[in-house]
Amino acid sequence: MAEYVETEVLVIGGGIAGATSALILAEKGIRVVLISKVQSHEDTNTYWAQGGIARQHTDEPPETFVEDILKSGARMNYLPAVHQVVEDSGPAVKEILVDKLKIPFSLKNNEEPDLAREGAHSTRRVLHVKDKTGQEIQSAFSSCLSRLKNLTILYNHMAVDLLSYPHHSTRPSRMFEPPQVVGAYVLTPKNGKIIRIFARKVILATGGLSSIYLHSTNPDDAVGNGIAMAYRLGARLTNLEYIQFHPTSLYHHETTHFLISEAVRGEGARLMNRGGELFMEKYSELKDLAPRDVVSRAIFEEMLEGHSDYVLLNIADHVQIDIRDRFPTIYKKCLEYNLDIEKEPIPVVPAAHYSCGGVWVDLRGRTSIRNLYAIGEVSATGVHGANRLASVSLLEGLVWGRQVARDILQVLAGAKVPYTVTETPRWRYPAHQESIDPALVKQDRIVIKYTMWNYSGIIRTEKRLNRAKSDLAYLKHRIEKFYREARMDKRIVDLRDGVQTAFLVAHAALLNQESHGAHYRVD
Repeated sequence: MAEYVETEVLVIGGGIAGATSALILAEKGIRVVLISKVQSHEDTNTYWAQGGIARQHTDEPPETFVEDILKSGARMNYLPAVHQVVEDSGPAVKEILVDKLKIPFSLKNNEEPDLAREGAHSTRRVLHVKDKTGQEIQSAFSSCLSRLKNLTILYNHMAVDLLSYPHHSTRPSRMFEPPQVVGAYVLTPKNGKIIRIFARKVILATGGLSSIYLHSTNPDDAVGNGIAMAYRLGARLTNLEYIQFHPTSLYHHETTHFLISEAVRGEGARLMNRGGELFMEKYSELKDLAPRDVVSRAIFEEMLEGHSDYVLLNIADHVQIDIRDRFPTIYKKCLEYNLDIEKEPIPVVPAAHYSCGGVWVDLRGRTSIRNLYAIGEVSATGVHGANRLASVSLLEGLVWGRQVARDILQVLAGAKVPYTVTETPRWRYPAHQESIDPALVKQDRIVIKYTMWNYSGIIRTEKRLNRAKSDLAYLKHRIEKFYREARMDKRIVDLRDGVQTAFLVAHAALLNQESHGAHYRVD
């Protein structure tokens, strides 16, 4: 590859949000480069989304869906954003997923959609493909995108930093212009070199951060790269303390990331402690279908009280459905670990699942920095407030991916090229590049994960959060030095971004002394 690349739009991330924008723009003749740090389309959070995608039911008024989102978000939501996601849900799903990608959503015998109900939904409105909805959506996007002549997809290419003026300009007069993004420094896989990709517009769609925690449903490399890059740029961030913990991830010593969909409880499965006691009625009148933050804290309390590392989710004794047919992926995965969910309960533990905050954006997906958009989990649209309603994440990515593409199509034609290649320096490598010591990287990652789980996790106190900030600040200083001396490698970039994001989350949690939704203070 050349030392630099020029394109009209650079999309960083290939989940449902980034893929939606790339699809719409490329089909309209816009030159797009999409980079993804993963090896293939199967490594995104979208791919592993089991439950489904919510959309306004044809028989319900929009106010019903809006109210469910507000209740889950502890009414900390941005109301215009909530209205946008609900009002656009039907058109966006139909236009992109049904008409364009032909997603085979599950149907009833009468050919009507087989809608699921999940926690905190007042009715059945979740479209699904059994328990592999994300897999079907991501695979369909991959197939469709590969046929677009205006789109270049670069897997295993990682954005190291956003290119911006005035910071990355050799022209002193840029200091008097508003900050703007002009592309990204990108790590290439074959030789470890960093190239410059210049673009007139950049879309940040890097996904979540939950793997900075010990227990997480996300892929290992979901460490908040986009948030860290945006922070270094000076972009506005918000609501980072609202980390949603999914109540039920599979507890097994051989796996740490497998999600047991909330749809399992939507079909009637019940939570019980190690003593066999059904406990959710002690914590909520909604019992097992309470919002995720309530269920996660209830499980956490039961684990503490019972001195246990997990609780049990009983589907075998509480549902009247064909478990293998409705949840084939979950059934097969559990069977790999000698768990027959038709006969025995599933050991589960809460796990960090979704960041409700992130890079602030408006209703068009614009950030506080010129030319930079953010969509999907890396963004903070205001839809989720303090806690996300189940199956609204895929919807938000779809809706804002569509909004961003529309906005870029409106403004790109009249926009000037914002960069000059010759005034933008190449990447500067350290004089003496040291090889990465995997033992150091592994140990630092473990320290981050345990610090966040114990001090900035499901239940928080001022003392714990102060300890988290102090420990992470020291570690961040060490890792920065490590990063500046090391040979460029995906592992060191993830480590640097991960500790930065962890520090920002702990700092936000310390500043917010009120308990709302997924942020719960006991002091």
